[in-house]
Amino acid sequence: MSIIETDAVLHEAHRDNHTHRDVNGGWLRPAVFGAMDGLVSNLALMTGVAGGAVSQQTIVITGLAGLAAGAFSMAAGEYTSVASQRELVEAELDVERRELRKHPKDEMRELAALYESRGVEPALAGEVARQLSRDPEQALEIHAREELGIDPGDLPSPLVAALSSFGAFALGALLPVLPYLLGATALWPAVLLALAGLFGCGAVVARVTARTWWYSGLRQLLLGGSAAAITYGLGTLFGVAVG
Repeated sequence: MSIIETDAVLHEAHRDNHTHRDVNGGWLRPAVFGAMDGLVSNLALMTGVAGGAVSQQTIVITGLAGLAAGAFSMAAGEYTSVASQRELVEAELDVERRELRKHPKDEMRELAALYESRGVEPALAGEVARQLSRDPEQALEIHAREELGIDPGDLPSPLVAALSSFGAFALGALLPVLPYLLGATALWPAVLLALAGLFGCGAVVARVTARTWWYSGLRQLLLGGSAAAITYGLGTLFGVAVG
């Protein structure tokens, strides 16, 4: 009896702990990419303009314009990209749906052969395929997962991807502009805040990946800082050349 109780406890612990995060919801990649892109691109844009020794007003207008243009561009690009991907997947699902309707026995044998290739005995594989093929929608879902590697019920949403990208980019791009909007008259507060934001974003991303928070944070800090330094140097060179 004690063994049964121990097994039950282990089963409950396994059930409670063996859960996975949503890796196909369509929001994480555009949100992360949008925030990083907003921070890096707007910081680089503003430092590049500042390197040309322009006025504070020009830097602020440049930052706000970069925020608006980049956010709308990211949203439009993400929506189009995810919508196109979803349409392609749905077209392939239609192909599979027609095959299941026209050639159900062939599709059932195909599914049985797949299970056999994974070590299931032929008789058992055939019976499993037969039972799973009773429901056309269930059969479609299984074939889609096995042949296409997708879950028909968990396709990414173009709208979610676009909104995530827009909001994240706008938030990231706002950080370099924020010190100026609060009254700063020099570039260094904007740079410090943006670099802190890059490190923070990298550290947050590490919570949903296998990387350590400091490694992910330093990586983003190095990439963003390098971009800002390079564009500032180019802006200085261009400013001197034009001047």
